[in-house]
Amino acid sequence: MLAGPLFSRETLTAPRQFKHFLIRSGYIGAMFVLMYTAAQTTFGWQQIRNLGDVARFGQLVFQIFALVQLTLMIFFSVLFAAGNVAQEKDRRTILLLLMTDLRDSEFVLGKLFASLLLPAALLATSIPVFTVVHLMGGTSLGQIGCVIAISAAAGFLAGCWGSMVAFWREKTFQTLAISLIGVVLSLGCVEGLLVLSGTTTPAGIVIGALNPFRSTLRVLDPFHAEAGTTFATVALISAAELAAVGTVLAAVAILRLRIWNPSRTMGEAATKDEKVQGVVRPPRVVWNSPVIWREMMTKAYGRKIILIKFAYLVIAAFAIYSVVVSPRDAGLVLGMISPSGAAFVGLSLLAMLLVNAQAVTSLTTERDSGTLELLLVTDVTAKEFILGKLGGVLFNSKELILTPILFVAWYAVRGVITAENFLYVTLGFLTLVLFAATLGLHSGLSYAISRTAIANSLGTVFFLFVGIFICMILILQARASFGLQMPSFLVFILGGSLGLWASLTHRNPSPALTLAAGILPFCTFYAITSFLLGQTLGVCLFVVAAYGFTVMAMLVPAVSEFDTALGRTVMPKG
Repeated sequence: MLAGPLFSRETLTAPRQFKHFLIRSGYIGAMFVLMYTAAQTTFGWQQIRNLGDVARFGQLVFQIFALVQLTLMIFFSVLFAAGNVAQEKDRRTILLLLMTDLRDSEFVLGKLFASLLLPAALLATSIPVFTVVHLMGGTSLGQIGCVIAISAAAGFLAGCWGSMVAFWREKTFQTLAISLIGVVLSLGCVEGLLVLSGTTTPAGIVIGALNPFRSTLRVLDPFHAEAGTTFATVALISAAELAAVGTVLAAVAILRLRIWNPSRTMGEAATKDEKVQGVVRPPRVVWNSPVIWREMMTKAYGRKIILIKFAYLVIAAFAIYSVVVSPRDAGLVLGMISPSGAAFVGLSLLAMLLVNAQAVTSLTTERDSGTLELLLVTDVTAKEFILGKLGGVLFNSKELILTPILFVAWYAVRGVITAENFLYVTLGFLTLVLFAATLGLHSGLSYAISRTAIANSLGTVFFLFVGIFICMILILQARASFGLQMPSFLVFILGGSLGLWASLTHRNPSPALTLAAGILPFCTFYAITSFLLGQTLGVCLFVVAAYGFTVMAMLVPAVSEFDTALGRTVMPKG
């Protein structure tokens, strides 16, 4: 009874599910596959006789594992915590929970810790893998403990933030968007304050500890002297500050629980009062396609969506400013991409995550609120429904989509990139945006449980780009021996294909989706190598062809076999 009956129920039921063991074993398996790929990239098939080489390899793997795990902990902690509460609001079961004898602390902490149960289990199961890395040399147990502590504190803070936002906002898309943008803005604000205060001052040390990535990099470089502090001290300060901020956010959610909820029922009561008083709103003209009319002409995603777009523009302004003030002779970020390219990639990834979140919640919200079945009994066709939802998502996200394009156009006008490369980048980015939106709709149709649909949709986009990032690092590590290490990359690519296949073909497998899952990682790998070799046309062609085919493979069944995609009919066998 650590946090009340909600958490106790989760701890009793979650370990009984097969997916609980599958996710844990799959996570460890993915880490060992990544370790094998890195080993083959570093050593190849040659015999290793120097212990120093093994120690340097252990240090490389430790750095990759630490940064990737920290990113995963933050992302999935905020996603699970926000989605868990948002689902209760969409189904309106939060009203039933509020009418029970649960204390506010049991309600908030129970939901929070139940959401963080899976990330905490994955973090715990990764400790033996880090121990294996320690046996190779190059890392100490103190570094491993510091990395685990920072990841745990960062995950706790992210979960508290997502939970507080979910209790505050009503719409699921607003909850997910504010949660994701809040994480990015907080990191940007920390770095901005560090520029003003300095990294070596006492205030700078306190402020810098709020950035878990900066603290983790400090642990990964233990001999870097910074204000006379050791990496263990930096990790301890960082973990304590992150946990303290998370505790404050959880306390705010507990204190404001009954004030923020149930606001929806109060809104409905106000509407009834208006009807009693004879207040009649003028009728609105509905288009021939009512689905896209609702998406474009009404506030289907809440009244605060303008604030989400404003926050994204603020992030874009920070990114552009950082590029402008950077020196012209600045080196490549991680040896792969220029600072301007890194800013564009960051803005594009955030835009695609927001587009994907809006697409998947446009369906899950309809299902949870019970309006999806009402739409299905009308004369709205499957084509009108799917294309209406897709058009509404792209229309409502137009500012998010245009901002990265305008950023690249600005560089094209300044002559930094050619008009040809601008065209390639724009086509590739628009194709990826369409893929993110279609994937959200596909996941919303394929998964009956909203939390599963949201986690699968956003997780697929997130893992896709994390895999691209890791693959680029390993290719740079291989360097001249890349051709000899090709078999090791095939293992990494095949793992990605299997994961994508499981995601796309969850309910209704088809040959087209299977083919898309098979060719997409290989085409992405070719695009990565072409980019590193400076072959821009090859990158554009393979991105547009692979992701465009995947979009069609998801759209055609959704339009032509809509009832089957929703699981409302069962195709006869034999």
